[in-house]
Amino acid sequence: MPTNYNARSRARERNSVLSRPEFMSLNQPLRGGGGGSGGGPGSSESRGSARRPGQIKHQASQPSEEPADSGSKDRREPGKMPEEDCMQLNPSFKGIAMNSLLAIDICLSKRMGVCANTSSSWGGCRSMVALLALTGHGITWIIGTIVCLTRSNTLAGQEVLVNLLLALILDVMTVAGVQRLVKRRGPWEMTPGFLDCVAMDTYSFPAAHASRAAMVSKFLLSHLVLAVPLRILLVLWAFLVGMSRVLLGKHHLTDMVCGFALGMLHFSLMETVWLSSNTCQTLISISTLSWSPFF
Repeated sequence: MPTNYNARSRARERNSVLSRPEFMSLNQPLRGGGGGSGGGPGSSESRGSARRPGQIKHQASQPSEEPADSGSKDRREPGKMPEEDCMQLNPSFKGIAMNSLLAIDICLSKRMGVCANTSSSWGGCRSMVALLALTGHGITWIIGTIVCLTRSNTLAGQEVLVNLLLALILDVMTVAGVQRLVKRRGPWEMTPGFLDCVAMDTYSFPAAHASRAAMVSKFLLSHLVLAVPLRILLVLWAFLVGMSRVLLGKHHLTDMVCGFALGMLHFSLMETVWLSSNTCQTLISISTLSWSPFF
């Protein structure tokens, strides 16, 4: 018991302010004949000599001769932790915010995947939701645009359809490239279907259907004269196509939002590099093998 008490008292003395080198002179005993009064010349000399810088440095450089037991050593170790280790134990605010948002995104996406399986809560509506998602598939729109292009007889219609076809091809290739780079899996582990593999829509980020629906709806609203109810239905269709993939458990909510943003970016890019009617007619002639550079 006395040993533990002495060890604790020594630890308190070492942690006190007076144990610092600049205050070591205050702890030195008085030398000379003054006893307890400390008022004689011997005491002043001892205080003066105790305050010399050389002696202070010498005392600060001397190691402690008192043995420290394991308990006091354990109590000192947390105070000697390097600063870089302390910084690693405290993550940044940006990292905490990103991890929190990702966790919320995954949780909400799993809850909204009510048509992911036939045994889900809305499993009976899975076929209808899958049919709605099919209306925004890349293969569906590319084939439909080619069919309409072969039946179009006006130059203005062919110009719009050729640019729409190029925009669809750009959308499919860009989304496939970003998905291959990110390689994010969906909220539910599912094997991609045949049409998804053909359109290279095998990963989750970004949502290809949402990107295509946003681009097509904005394209048609800009280049077709439509009544107000049709315009509202077209915007609603684009939103429902993006949500259908979330309900089917194919994409996260952030995948859908980023897909909408990417679709608007594709539309802006196509408006910048819009092909003229003469260029479109040249492309049509080349594709139908009826183009002649001499006439």
